[in-house]
Amino acid sequence: MTDTAPRPTLEAVAARAGVSRATVSRVVNGGDGVREPLVERVRRAVEELGYVPNQAARSLVTRRHGAVAVVVAEPETRIFADPFFALQLRGISKELTAHDNQLVLLLTEGRDDHARVGRYLAGGHVDGALVFSLHLDDPLPELIQRAGVPTVFGGRPGWSDGTTDVVYVDSDNRGGAREAVRHLVGLGRTRVAHITGALDQTSAADRLDGYRDVMGDADSELVVRGDFTPAGGERAMRELLDRCPDVDAVFAANDLTASGALRVLRERGRRVPEDVAVIGFDDMLPVAEQTDPPLTTVRQDIEEMGRLMARLLLRDLDRRNGGATPAGVVLPTTLIRRASA
Repeated sequence: MTDTAPRPTLEAVAARAGVSRATVSRVVNGGDGVREPLVERVRRAVEELGYVPNQAARSLVTRRHGAVAVVVAEPETRIFADPFFALQLRGISKELTAHDNQLVLLLTEGRDDHARVGRYLAGGHVDGALVFSLHLDDPLPELIQRAGVPTVFGGRPGWSDGTTDVVYVDSDNRGGAREAVRHLVGLGRTRVAHITGALDQTSAADRLDGYRDVMGDADSELVVRGDFTPAGGERAMRELLDRCPDVDAVFAANDLTASGALRVLRERGRRVPEDVAVIGFDDMLPVAEQTDPPLTTVRQDIEEMGRLMARLLLRDLDRRNGGATPAGVVLPTTLIRRASA
């Protein structure tokens, strides 16, 4: 058995810093009205004593929990297999950590999980929510609205409930797709196909629209549905080659889809890019630089999207900063040229 040293109190910090308990409380809880020299004395005393604020008491003062829910509307198997989610979560985590907030990860494996997530958000455990990878029939937006928690969405909202003040962060999916397809056409390719993503998500729908912006009335047989996974890319590429053997270019909805398509092209003896040029979307380096050949792709800054989502939510929560939060932020994309096209 060992004796445990008593936990430092606000009073101990105040005595060490030579200020009042109220001054220490204002500094610790992020309040205004304390002169900078006093703030520094309090911070020094906090560090010297190893003072840790009582979160429950702090919440009573600030009405903040210092925690943000991150809700990913995908099953665990998808989240831990797709580097997109790791990059976005890394950006979110960096921003929340920089502002002393905890990340609470909530996953939705099935319909029962939606109700659980809704109850958790409504229970007052977190200050706000960051939600991404929504599907068009997802009940989460309605559940979140009922819970009444400030929320930022990753991706352009696809539901239409009359709400106009939804805050979201997205990339220019349509513009990026147009640039990719124009590049393929500029290479002299005339049978340019598209393997879509999951079309119940706005990112996939926008990339399909970008393809159609350039290709116009192209043969409908050149569009094959995928699901943003390597297996979906393989299946779609086989289907595409069976019905359009003269295809000479493929724009894939993401890098994972493109990686699956490349494997099938190699199996079928098609040279890339000599016979078929291939472009992906995302520029996830663990994928794009390791395909054979390295993948030409549309870069979106996935980590920055995560950071910006968190930044917008924290700005909304911290009313002292003032100013209106923009309804939607769309980040630019860039075509990264490698050997596949």
